[in-house]
Amino acid sequence: MTQIFDIVHIENVRSYWNARPCNIRHSPKEVGTKEYFDGVEYRKYFVEPHIPVFAEFPRWKGKKVLEIGCGIGTDTINFARAGASVTAVDLSEESLAVARKRADVFGLNNIQFYQANAEELTSVVPVERYDLVYSFGVIHHTPHPRKAIEQIRQYMDAESRLKIMVYNRDSWKVFWILMTYGKGAFWKADELIARHSEAQTGCPVTYSYTKETVKDLLRGFEITDIKADHIFPYSIPEYVRYEYKKVWYFRVLPERMFRWMEEKLGWHLCLTANLLHIE
Repeated sequence: MTQIFDIVHIENVRSYWNARPCNIRHSPKEVGTKEYFDGVEYRKYFVEPHIPVFAEFPRWKGKKVLEIGCGIGTDTINFARAGASVTAVDLSEESLAVARKRADVFGLNNIQFYQANAEELTSVVPVERYDLVYSFGVIHHTPHPRKAIEQIRQYMDAESRLKIMVYNRDSWKVFWILMTYGKGAFWKADELIARHSEAQTGCPVTYSYTKETVKDLLRGFEITDIKADHIFPYSIPEYVRYEYKKVWYFRVLPERMFRWMEEKLGWHLCLTANLLHIE
């Protein structure tokens, strides 16, 4: 796996997400209100309906969940609503402020929040065993993903489960980025993917993985399930106005064919794993 981002300083990553926390514009309502949070959740799961299926929120009732990269707390809140005891971690203090407000608005007191770098997790978050370690779309944004994975190991035992999503290099999104912004310059793929991986351009770090290369990231784990999912089909100009109009080629594509494409070329590589051995 090419380590082109390992010289990026973690403060650059934090500044990027502080400037615009992920999904912060998912609702036009006033940030911090119940109406705002309801709108954020609706939009997120409408566009990415595979997330609740992957997370299996009800399964973790009465269990301990560690979420690495909680952002503004959409999944966090749903783990807590389902009855899990949640420890939520994020690098961005701006994201955490919104997530904490969200917990207050919905009266949830079964969440502990920590600001921490995933590569140095044990220096901030007390080391204890969790039933689930969950990280959706986060590990690929840290300069040294393997360090984050090694930290995660400290919070797991033989019965723990790891659920992560990382970006899929063999995806429609990567092809679209290369064609749209790179004019086919595949040799610039790493740079182009990072620059255009998120809603706001210029993400400092974005690794992408294939079903084969992700096995190296998860050395020491047994991957029990791996699936690609999620192709964004909507026209951007309408989407930013909170309208959901598909681009023409996805409008004419049969739903069954679209789902086949998501399973083969989805941007989200969703993995479930457990420790291969306990040291």
